[in-house]
Amino acid sequence: MDRREREQILGEWGPRDGSVRERAERRVLADDLATSPLRGRPLPERPRNFRPSVEGYLASLAGPLPYMQRLRQIELETEEHERRLREAWHALGAASAGDAGRFARAWRRTAERWRFDAVNELIRRHNLYYPVEARLPMDPRSRDYVPVAGKPYRRRPLDADWILERFPPELARAAP
Repeated sequence: MDRREREQILGEWGPRDGSVRERAERRVLADDLATSPLRGRPLPERPRNFRPSVEGYLASLAGPLPYMQRLRQIELETEEHERRLREAWHALGAASAGDAGRFARAWRRTAERWRFDAVNELIRRHNLYYPVEARLPMDPRSRDYVPVAGKPYRRRPLDADWILERFPPELARAAP
């Protein structure tokens, strides 16, 4: 930094007072500090729940863990099934010519015949391997792995009931 730039920043008598906005922010900060119950006392420490380890660092270099990749693949395939089912639902609703009974029978038949083999295999592998790959702790009372964020880690396989929950056999909702 050359002398002229340094003098422009600092000026002859030290740092400048700042812009109008900076002065207003400084006043608000000073008011907050004056009424703070923590003023004059050390801040409480926030203990961390983890310690960086060599194993964790090396594992992170390899990219996403297998269960992460599998969960992402399950999400992508489920979204693709939902997209295709929505198209089929609307197409069948348009082709039903206002006959709600015919639409309901045809949609239930479509739901029963829909194949989820690939995504259900991923879900099966997730339910089998996820607790070990994610190193979930065990609950000694239930003799099972602890829930993740309060929810069970097991995923329900996709089937006709799953379809009918999302796309009910109601012509009024399916018709464009």
